Amino acid sequence: MECTRTGQWLNLLLCVLLLLKAEASYVPITYLQSAVTKGAVCLDGSPPAYHFDKGFGSGNNSWLVQFEGGGWCNNVTSCLARKNGRLGSSKQMGKQIAFSGILNNQRMFNPDFYNWNRIKVRYCDGSSFTGDVEAVNPVTKLHFRGARIFNAVIEDLLAKGMKNARNAIISGCSAGGLTSVLHCDRFRALLPSGAKVKCLSDAGYFINARDVSGALHIEQYFSQVVATHGSARSLAQSCTSRLSPGLCFFPQHLVSQITTPIFFVNAAYDSWQIKNVLAPGVADPHGHWHNCKLDINNCSPYQLDLMQGFRTEFLRALTVLRNSPSKGLFIDSCYAHCQTEMQETWFRSDSPMLGKTTIAKAVADWFYERRPFHQIDCPYPCNPTCHNRVFEPPQDHPGKNVTTKGTSGASATKLSFPKLSNKEQWIELLCIRHGISGLLLTLVILVIL
Repeated sequence: MECTRTGQWLNLLLCVLLLLKAEASYVPITYLQSAVTKGAVCLDGSPPAYHFDKGFGSGNNSWLVQFEGGGWCNNVTSCLARKNGRLGSSKQMGKQIAFSGILNNQRMFNPDFYNWNRIKVRYCDGSSFTGDVEAVNPVTKLHFRGARIFNAVIEDLLAKGMKNARNAIISGCSAGGLTSVLHCDRFRALLPSGAKVKCLSDAGYFINARDVSGALHIEQYFSQVVATHGSARSLAQSCTSRLSPGLCFFPQHLVSQITTPIFFVNAAYDSWQIKNVLAPGVADPHGHWHNCKLDINNCSPYQLDLMQGFRTEFLRALTVLRNSPSKGLFIDSCYAHCQTEMQETWFRSDSPMLGKTTIAKAVADWFYERRPFHQIDCPYPCNPTCHNRVFEPPQDHPGKNVTTKGTSGASATKLSFPKLSNKEQWIELLCIRHGISGLLLTLVILVIL
């Protein structure tokens, strides 16, 4: 009896792994050694890196270049803390990463971009690829060279075929989403003049808002990032000629001058901004916001009221877009951060929707000019399709999110399968209902598909 149960559990584990495999592929890392001689290096001086999944079929000449996120470092101390980890050194990066969501190579999970050349540029400079300081302190040995990394990677990709691109998108999430804003027009200028080139920012529309104590904490923080990395020369002169360089790190001061079409995917209650802009630890010394930031369902009426106020400020910061058809919007009312990289929020039967449209379809319709998309959701908690993030304590970085929870009111203890795509339904049917023989058949199906 015990052996039977053990076999059933092993079979279930294998099936779960197969389900995950069905939704993502793994792509090996490429180290750009040639960039070192140009001074285009990570914080620790190691070469930059990216993951490249080559396009095929009709997507051979289409390119999606996605920049990884992971916050910033605003002084020598915080940059030293990053230096010996994956966000500061390519020596510490995984040899392969999963490509899912907008990077997925299967049509059923990524209908419009699955066969493009898809690249994920790893993040190891701490400045959203804007830093450019020549001098290297002999004691700390920190290199602030993010802008050089950007140029070296794009130059390498152009040589590998992107110079012949017919379609191209620069994208990113969080600090990578800010990268796609800051470098949008520069990316356009480096691509062929006849190519359709657009930009996509996911969770990168950071706003300059006061925290719960009334201080402009994020403004000071971004100013320190720009000063530490020498980023001013990488920022748009149309902005720095009017405002201080630190303010030009905020998209709300830049987007009206961006000439390249750009699409913004963002949660109006962006979980990173609620945690770090509205209620950062420095503004909440007694931890009153701790449980609320972990799970929006834990927030008090007073806290929710302040979050509604943050949404109002966020929407006000978007008004500079002026409903231009070249600038797309998918602003949902979820407690989320980064929705294009995760399969469950990018394109699945239960993905978040606005106007009965998933993020994947909205972005694709806008890119191919099938129709403009400019939708802003009603206030929380009106959207039952949301996948609201729930963080495990302690939690100090948005990239470590482990669970999501919907707002449908379903019991958290009820075990059920999610809505499945066709391939997933086959795997569930064969694996779970037909035991080991079904598992073997599933392996065959995955090889064929």
